[in-house]
Amino acid sequence: MSNPNKNTMREGLMAIWKTPAIGSLSLLLALAAIPCLARMNFYVAPNGNDAWSGYLPYPNRTHTDGPFATLGRAQQAVRAFKKQHPTQKEGITVWLEGGRYELHQTFALTAADGGTAQAPVRYAAWHRQTVSITGGKLISHWQPVTDPHILERLPEAARGHVLQCDLHSQGIQNFGQLTRRGFGLPIVPAPLELFFRGEPMQLARWPLHGYTTIATTPAGPQGGEFGYEGDEPSRWSNDHDVWVHGYWTFDWADSYEKIASIDTAKHLIHTVPPHGVYGYQIGSRWYALNILEELAAPGEYYLDRDTGVLYFWPPASIHKGDTEVSILTTPLITLTDASHVILDGLTIECGRGCGVQIVGGDHNLLVHCTLRNFGEYAASIGDDTQNYQNAIYANTLLNRQSGSHNGIEECAIYNTGSGGVLLGGGDRQTLTPGGNFVIGCTIHDYNRWDFTYRAGVNIDGVGNLIAYNAIYNAPHNAILLSGNNHLIEFNDIHDVCLDTGDAGAFYMGRDLSMRGNTVRYNYFHNIEPHIQRANAFEGVQSVYLDDCASGTTVYGNIFFHAGCAVMIGGGRDNTVDNNLFLDCDPAIHVDARGLSWAKDWFNGKDPILISRLEAVHYNRPPYSIAYPHLANILQDDPAVPKYNTITHNICVGGTWIQWLDGMNDHIVTVQNNLVTTDPGFLDPLAPEKRGFELLPRSPALHMGFRPIPFNQIGPKGF
Repeated sequence: MSNPNKNTMREGLMAIWKTPAIGSLSLLLALAAIPCLARMNFYVAPNGNDAWSGYLPYPNRTHTDGPFATLGRAQQAVRAFKKQHPTQKEGITVWLEGGRYELHQTFALTAADGGTAQAPVRYAAWHRQTVSITGGKLISHWQPVTDPHILERLPEAARGHVLQCDLHSQGIQNFGQLTRRGFGLPIVPAPLELFFRGEPMQLARWPLHGYTTIATTPAGPQGGEFGYEGDEPSRWSNDHDVWVHGYWTFDWADSYEKIASIDTAKHLIHTVPPHGVYGYQIGSRWYALNILEELAAPGEYYLDRDTGVLYFWPPASIHKGDTEVSILTTPLITLTDASHVILDGLTIECGRGCGVQIVGGDHNLLVHCTLRNFGEYAASIGDDTQNYQNAIYANTLLNRQSGSHNGIEECAIYNTGSGGVLLGGGDRQTLTPGGNFVIGCTIHDYNRWDFTYRAGVNIDGVGNLIAYNAIYNAPHNAILLSGNNHLIEFNDIHDVCLDTGDAGAFYMGRDLSMRGNTVRYNYFHNIEPHIQRANAFEGVQSVYLDDCASGTTVYGNIFFHAGCAVMIGGGRDNTVDNNLFLDCDPAIHVDARGLSWAKDWFNGKDPILISRLEAVHYNRPPYSIAYPHLANILQDDPAVPKYNTITHNICVGGTWIQWLDGMNDHIVTVQNNLVTTDPGFLDPLAPEKRGFELLPRSPALHMGFRPIPFNQIGPKGF
């Protein structure tokens, strides 16, 4: 089993990772040396009984004693034991035998449920068995569709394949509703979803794959209507609950809009106010969903909310896998002001909202868990999803000391409706670090519902860590950053920004005060434009320092087929040093947008940048001490991207630097880069990272380039 007290040294070690010379490797070595202390055990099993003692892993011969049946009963036992043994020096473990544990309400842990550094409280899978803690419900009693009216509505090819079941008869009454959501809108729970064999199924939609486009906007972009081509919408009879989802104007802003009416004669769709974000634009991409008439392929489903009947075309025999629907709208597990709690080896899955939420407390850890099939984020550390989103858009992520040294380690996170993890903590007013972390995780296939600005990891606050993760297969960001003094290192990031334009795998921007962040030793690859339409904003960046983002260090990364690898979008005090750029176009972009299209940010007409500076008292300690160039920034040509340095980089193939707005190497320090000379790779035919190693005689080494620790990148490196 994994070490139950692996987090007991986090407090001291999280200060270590900020030191470049030692970093996360020291964290790993120190954690490996911590002994196992957990001695007091309780047991929970699907065949248990809450009237039993919980001291035995299996029922006794007379079935008069054995394990508990529920997490809630185990929680009571832990509390009682702690009360009876207030000086307990050893940890407490609740062992969960393999099986399924349905939650009908949040499993809420508080300060009363926590442990100490020497005696943590752990909920763990017994002998690494598969333990499913689920917010869903298994459904059965599937029957062929026989109602002639329903069969007539189904596509002809689907009529012999679609099955139906009555959810009302299985005790399910609350189906939830499709809701307006997307860019700039609150994070909200998903409606009831269907999962088969542990995978999310597709709500019936048109077109089946990809998008159609807006043909006309007769009332203008803000008129609340748009035209379509073809006659497909004339088949839809449930137009009271049909929705459309699209990138209505920009390829970085999506939203769901409810159809108010369809004029099939004029081929116009009218939506319910306030309509699409930024209005509707000809050529923009969209699709429609929640339509019985479009249940046309294996894996699609439709729920009639009036009758409670669920229709489904299973991708395999319905008898060859479980069918489950999501029920719980609140987080499955919450830790509120709890400390030293470990969730170890659990599969936490199937909810309409968030999976695990940690607010307050310290030294809590999710390790070796699988978090999947949620309507929102898989996990939130530092705040609940709704408060976080409100704070993001109100720019109030300043003084939320929401717990410290809490984290997620070596977990698998996938199939989420929004992003992967919300990671916050620390105080922006005082620059007090949070020390919260996401380490060694695999995060992929997120954004099933919200396609933009819901990242694999959203990081905010001060002094938090994202390291040794693999993040991939998503329409937009891998990492979305707000705040100060974060460390992003040793991550393998690829195949993101797959469905968006003017986007960044790593993204931050529009705040001159967010400084001290480091992006180092990451591997960015296969991050290139995928949108093919005439008016698309097709640029895709690997490290996107957007809208005057400043004070960021980009060091020792590998960029391979990584689009525009590093964009400095008008900011200052950024360092791009010791990176390897291969076939990027360009490797680096530098502009002075504050002197061109964004000049209103500095001339008083648009106060967004100045107000954000003033919110943190930028010209007083601790900001004036931590970031010396910030104190007098408004008297130092703030619109000019000063103090940027580009040094000791290698560029092979692609384009080196793209200058814009009159920028050049007289304003930006550019020196000791190897651009036109063969760097001397050890084995250029070796696959990917191995092929990037340098010969001892490489001219890059002689100019000051320092070798990148390729073998430490990604979860295996941890």
